[in-house]
Amino acid sequence: MHAIVLHEYGPAENLRYETVPDPEPGPGQVRIAVRAAGVHFIETVMRTGKRTELAPPPPELPSIFGGEVAGTVESVGPDVDAAWLGARVVVSASKPGGYAELAVAEVSALHRIPDDVGFEAAVAMVVTGTTAFQFLDIAQLTAEDTVLITSAAGGIGQLLVQYARGLGATVIGAAGGPAKVEIVRALGADLVLDYNEPGWEKAVDGQVVTVVLDGVGGSKAEAAYSLLADGGRYLTIGTSSQQDHVPDPELAAARGITTRNALVELLGRLDESPGFEVRALAAVADGKLVPAVHTFPLAEAAAAHAALENRATSGKVVLVP
Repeated sequence: MHAIVLHEYGPAENLRYETVPDPEPGPGQVRIAVRAAGVHFIETVMRTGKRTELAPPPPELPSIFGGEVAGTVESVGPDVDAAWLGARVVVSASKPGGYAELAVAEVSALHRIPDDVGFEAAVAMVVTGTTAFQFLDIAQLTAEDTVLITSAAGGIGQLLVQYARGLGATVIGAAGGPAKVEIVRALGADLVLDYNEPGWEKAVDGQVVTVVLDGVGGSKAEAAYSLLADGGRYLTIGTSSQQDHVPDPELAAARGITTRNALVELLGRLDESPGFEVRALAAVADGKLVPAVHTFPLAEAAAAHAALENRATSGKVVLVP
C-alpha cells in the first residue's frame, strides 16, 4: 500500500509518500480501506520532534501519523465478528497509521457512519466535532450570551459559530483575511471581524461580550480579552499563533471574570470522549452542524501540513487516498 512516512523530524517536506507493507489486523482489530484521514495540528508539532505540554511525545521513527480514519472495513482479525466486513466506519483515539491506504483499528473504538454522512464529514466530526462539543460543555453557552469566537473560520471555529447561532446567542466571529471573513459571514455570525486589521477589536463598538472562545493566542487573544465584560468567561481553546495569552489572575478575579484553559482541561477528560463522539456524529447526521473540510490528496500530506502551519486552511484538513 501507499502511506506517508516520516523518517526524520523536521519540516513538512520530510513527510514522504512511499510504498510500505500492508498492516495486518490482530485480535480485536479490523483493517480499514481508508477513504479519509484527518490531519490534526498537534501532528505538525510532533513531526518536528519538539516536546510541548499539549502534544504527545514525538513518535519513534520511522512513523506513519494519523489516528482519525474513515473508510470501509475490508478484513477482520481473530475473534472479530465478520458482520463488520463492509461496514462504513470512523475511528479516533486508536492506533496511528491513518495517513495510508489501509489502517488498523481496535474494533472497540469504531463508530458506524450514519447512512447520509460522507467519509470526509465523518472524519471531520469524530475529533474536531467531538472537541467542539467538549469546549461547549465547558463554556455552557446560553441564548443570552454574546460570544466572541476567534479563529472562527477554522474547523472547530465554524462548528462553534453554527452551534451558538442555533442556540440563539449573539455571535461575533473573528478571522484572518477577507476570504476567511466571508466564510464566517456566510455561517450567519451577527458581526464578523478581520483580526489582521489594526484595531480590529474597536469594531465591536460597545457590544457587551460575555464569553470569549479564543483559538489563536498571542496579541489577538489579548485584544479579544479586552472586550470581555465584568463577570464574563474566557476560554482558551487553541493557540494557532503558537503564542500563549494568560490573563492576569488577580485582575480577572477583581472583575469577576472566569478564565479557563479548556485545552488543558480536555486532557483530563479523555475518558469522556466516546460519548461526545456519538453526539458529534449525531449532530452531523441530523444536519444540525455541517463541518467544513479542506481536502488534500494523500500524496500531498506535506503540503497539507505546511498549509495548516501557515494558517492557510479553512475547516478540517483531510487527506484522501
